[in-house]
Amino acid sequence: MGVLDGKVVLVTGGGNGIGKETALLAAREGAKVLVNDLGGGLKGGDEGDAGPAEAVAAEIRAAGGEAASNSESVTEYSAVANMVTQALDTFGRLDSIINPAGILRDGMFHKMSEADWKAVIDVHLHGSYNVGRAAVEYFRESERGSYVFFTSTSGLIGNIGQANYAAAKLGIVGLSRILAMEGAAKNIRSNVIAPFAWTRMIASIPVKDEASAQRVERMKNGMRADQVAQLAVALCSDQSSNVSGQIFGVRGNEVILFDQPRPVKSLARMEGWNPESLISQAFPAMSPDFTDLGATASVFPYEPI
Repeated sequence: MGVLDGKVVLVTGGGNGIGKETALLAAREGAKVLVNDLGGGLKGGDEGDAGPAEAVAAEIRAAGGEAASNSESVTEYSAVANMVTQALDTFGRLDSIINPAGILRDGMFHKMSEADWKAVIDVHLHGSYNVGRAAVEYFRESERGSYVFFTSTSGLIGNIGQANYAAAKLGIVGLSRILAMEGAAKNIRSNVIAPFAWTRMIASIPVKDEASAQRVERMKNGMRADQVAQLAVALCSDQSSNVSGQIFGVRGNEVILFDQPRPVKSLARMEGWNPESLISQAFPAMSPDFTDLGATASVFPYEPI
């Protein structure tokens, strides 16, 4: 008996990394799985290859599970709608979508091209919209369903050279939150995961100094894609029916619950504020509670557990 017995799960980006490990684990936990992967490169923009998705689906079938494959792109709404239809036609239902599909086009913002900005926003943020929108009416009619989206500490905390990625990933947090709020009455849940894991995306990040080299080495040795998959699958279980609208992280054997923006401090001035009083009074009073400019590594400086 598995936690997903009788369920049908669509996993995007399922040909490699977190997506692959999630698809395999979902199948081991009893789900029928539609494995989607464009089969393209890390930067996107190529025609892709049906091989990776089908290879994972074949591995599931060889182990006694049920799986089908799809090699369309999450950037096209019609393609994601086809995935939903394929799941329904093949397996008769759809219960969850896990959406780790992504690309990277890193670069300092002052050097970032419009094409690199748009490509990352298109795959991550527009792709998440497509995934959410293509299934939400079916989920509402069925009065059940769950989404697992993927954010990043690049958006939650910040990493230099990833403005496009950070903007998209923080946008996904907002999208998931609203899906959770609007879906609550229909038993539709949505959560996001910020993964720490060694994948081909992480392997592509340039190592320019000793600090970043040590950070990459920590990820390579102590943070695996299969560890992230455990949480993604758990969030799809009916036993997690009270978990929605949350932001989680997975770092090695550590599961993290992130807080969400709420007021930290408030100051009122009965006569109203002007630029001079804001500068002389409000900013100094608030400054002890300002969030510093430290990157992800400053928030998680310790070795993975």
